[in-house]
Amino acid sequence: MPSDLRRHSLRSSTGPNGGAHSPLLSGDKQAGYEQATSPTLTTRRSTRFHERDPEEMAKAATRKRYTYAACFLAVSLVSFAVQTETAVYIQHNLRWNKAYCMLYFTHGSWAVLWPTQLLILRLQKWHQPWPAFWRRHVQLIRQTAQMIEHRSLELSPVQQKKSPLPYFIRTTAFVTCALTIAGGSWYVAVDLTTASDLTAIYNCSAFFAYAFAVPMLGEKLKLSKIIAVGVAIVGVLVVAYGDTGTPKHGSKSGSGTGGIHAPDDEEASNRTLGNIVIGVGSVLYGFYEVLYKRVACPPEGCSPGRGMVFANTFGSLIGCFTLLVLWIPLPILHFTGLERFELPRGEAAWMLCISVLANAVFSGSFLVLISLTSPVLSSVAALLTIFLVALCDQVLPPPLYSPLTGAAIAGGVLIIAAFMLLSWATYKEVGEEQKKHAEEVVVDDDEDEDDF
Repeated sequence: MPSDLRRHSLRSSTGPNGGAHSPLLSGDKQAGYEQATSPTLTTRRSTRFHERDPEEMAKAATRKRYTYAACFLAVSLVSFAVQTETAVYIQHNLRWNKAYCMLYFTHGSWAVLWPTQLLILRLQKWHQPWPAFWRRHVQLIRQTAQMIEHRSLELSPVQQKKSPLPYFIRTTAFVTCALTIAGGSWYVAVDLTTASDLTAIYNCSAFFAYAFAVPMLGEKLKLSKIIAVGVAIVGVLVVAYGDTGTPKHGSKSGSGTGGIHAPDDEEASNRTLGNIVIGVGSVLYGFYEVLYKRVACPPEGCSPGRGMVFANTFGSLIGCFTLLVLWIPLPILHFTGLERFELPRGEAAWMLCISVLANAVFSGSFLVLISLTSPVLSSVAALLTIFLVALCDQVLPPPLYSPLTGAAIAGGVLIIAAFMLLSWATYKEVGEEQKKHAEEVVVDDDEDEDDF
């Protein structure tokens, strides 16, 4: 579980061989890149800490973290609904159905996350000289990357000198391959099985995220969380199988299915094989989310500001790796006749642009959400999009209109209840950690807030 606490480590070395190393976080707030934090500033910060209740500071930091998470959750839900509506329209109404090409465009669009983030930060720091702004931004990313590689907020001089680039080249390649295989499973299975089976099995990734989080992240097995995940999956099953038609649903990799224009169940060419393929994809999606949290998110105690900046930076690394490496299957698929490469035209082209950009916004927000909270909570939160898309279908004009069914309402209520239960259990667990460590930890001052 992510924590907003870290051990009291504001001590600094008093000589070449003495004391503890100064934590990187204590140096985040500087007048400029050439100036170190003054002793007076450190003293004032330490004095302010002793004048305040550490438990109250920890609670305030946790509320701040989850406030950020709530904002990014709202952005991710809206952008996912836009992506789903446009993807279903492109594939079912406009008949542009190029599976791997769409996957390549979708994941490749993540490359815009870091430049967009940099532009927003620059607009907020418009009066700061560009060289100073750029040095601080690069320093923040480099320090955060070193924290992630060594899984520590305090780094030795040797660790600070080591470049994190080799580690993140390997990590980006591994995480992107896992994501691509998981995303590709949807595109393969969509023509083999039914929309109902696809929706139901795919969203079991929330269960697998919890299963992987236990050994990989040290997540505790708690009855309340197990019940919440179970109720969420039951809600998905109600939506998928509770009515004659299947509501629209999208994948995190840009595709979509369901709706009144979806193929009939009888058209499924190999339902068993399709269910196996999407089952493997569901497992891999759960693994990908936990893997990202394990190898590409800051360690416990890091400020939310750092987590948000680095999440979008890593998302851009995934996008760049996709664009530079994963184009290789495109000519292979083209010349073998498995999927002829053909760019969309007219309405399909600009609808694809909207869908791809919406997925980039969703993916950036989702990566931030995982970084700030946990893969389990984020995965269950993503299920809220099923009900949100069903609500959108009710108000959109034809041919996007689909009636809101009782099954969609019932399933949506179950998913919302599960999300609320899991959120409460997660917040309660963080509160217990605060009480346990309140006397021996301090809260990171979140000095990176200046970047937002």
